[in-house]
Amino acid sequence: MPLPDDAKALIRSGALGHLATVGADGAPQVTCVWVAVDGDDLLTAHLNPEQQKLKNVRRDPRVVFSFEGKEFHRMGMLQQLVVYGTATLEEGGAAELLQELAQTYVGPGTKFPPMDDPPPWVVMRTRVERVTGFGPWAD
Repeated sequence: MPLPDDAKALIRSGALGHLATVGADGAPQVTCVWVAVDGDDLLTAHLNPEQQKLKNVRRDPRVVFSFEGKEFHRMGMLQQLVVYGTATLEEGGAAELLQELAQTYVGPGTKFPPMDDPPPWVVMRTRVERVTGFGPWAD
């Protein structure tokens, strides 16, 4: 599914993503993540390939992201974007993606990760399947 332009703009503005994955017992696991947009896909970068959220994705690739906007929806609530998708894990590229995202999430000129020769780590790519929430992407 194409990710609406208004949704892309919200994500690119630095809205923190709340990533939900499915645990082995079926319970949700939620973590905050920096998120990039690549075409209609969402990308996140991960320092440790053994993080629980990545283990969850290897077992069950269904994920959900939520983002809170800064503008009010016509119903009087802050905009909220919810993105459902299927994730895949890609080896490498995480250090470069984190450096790019740090400019938005931390500030211009930030060096992240703060090391000279970081390992490649893991990028999670999510193919968008459904978009909901409160905002122009769901009206």
